[in-house]
Amino acid sequence: MNDVITKEQIINHPVDKVWNAISKAEEISTWFIKADFEAKAGMPYTFTASEEQGCMTITGEVKEASPYTLVYTWIVENTNVETTVKWVLEAEGEGTKLFLEHSGIANFPGESAIKMFESFSGGWEQCVNQLKDYLAK
Repeated sequence: MNDVITKEQIINHPVDKVWNAISKAEEISTWFIKADFEAKAGMPYTFTASEEQGCMTITGEVKEASPYTLVYTWIVENTNVETTVKWVLEAEGEGTKLFLEHSGIANFPGESAIKMFESFSGGWEQCVNQLKDYLAK
């Protein structure tokens, strides 16, 4: 089974604007889901989806938050499986090259790993599109 989801995207906005959108709780809460989040290594976080977003809580810990690299663990409620999400941003002309990686999905037991991989893959595609829409406003 493939264990890593990757998404790459060129976003026509400056790298600092994209960084703020993925690293500041108030911005994450606007385009993604409600976030209690601080981009600082060692900080725990909680993402809370509304009823219309599937009523789910995701928790974890920020592992790295250096200029334009953000890494955090990702634990979906009612599971004890820890996966890792990594965002890397690179300035590219006037815009930003965004690289997103979600790894460790094979840690889910049996067939649930395949279901989670499919769910996360589609979810991250939607997530990147929501981020682009948010930045365009």
